[in-house]
Amino acid sequence: MHIMTVCLGNICRSPAAEAVLVRKLEDAGIDDVTVTSAGTADYHIGSRPHHESIREGEVRGYAFTSVAQQFAAHHFTEADVILAMDAANEADILALARGPEDRAKVIRLGAFASDLSDGVLDVPDPWGLPRHAYVSMYDQIEDAVDGLVRAIEDGSLLARVEERLSTARAQRRHGH
Repeated sequence: MHIMTVCLGNICRSPAAEAVLVRKLEDAGIDDVTVTSAGTADYHIGSRPHHESIREGEVRGYAFTSVAQQFAAHHFTEADVILAMDAANEADILALARGPEDRAKVIRLGAFASDLSDGVLDVPDPWGLPRHAYVSMYDQIEDAVDGLVRAIEDGSLLARVEERLSTARAQRRHGH
């Protein structure tokens, strides 16, 4: 399985989510999942993650190996699941979808959070904000990634995506 995390510039939230997911998958003994990240904008292509994302992530034991890339339509073919950090990112990703099968792969990371009482919450962009915004970002990402790893372990993530893909294919066959 290939999971891609996506935010706006691919220097704060999505590389943080990538690093957290990679480590938590390793901790869970799951070794058949590839994780990458991208941004919907081209602001930082080729850049390392933001220094505050790295700083807070390293304090928590995460490693950063990726550089920023822009999300493009071909990523729908490469990834099985595309995790958007917020509703605006989700809309930008969906705007590039080539059909219902592409749209079926897009889920907001917040859908895996432990508390969905207020609905699926966005992971706010900490760029340009003080350090505590990065701390909060990691707290939120870690919680959602814990839920995501459980969904991978129990098979519900793949079942959810397959159900969405089946619905998309059926709609396409019936001309919707």
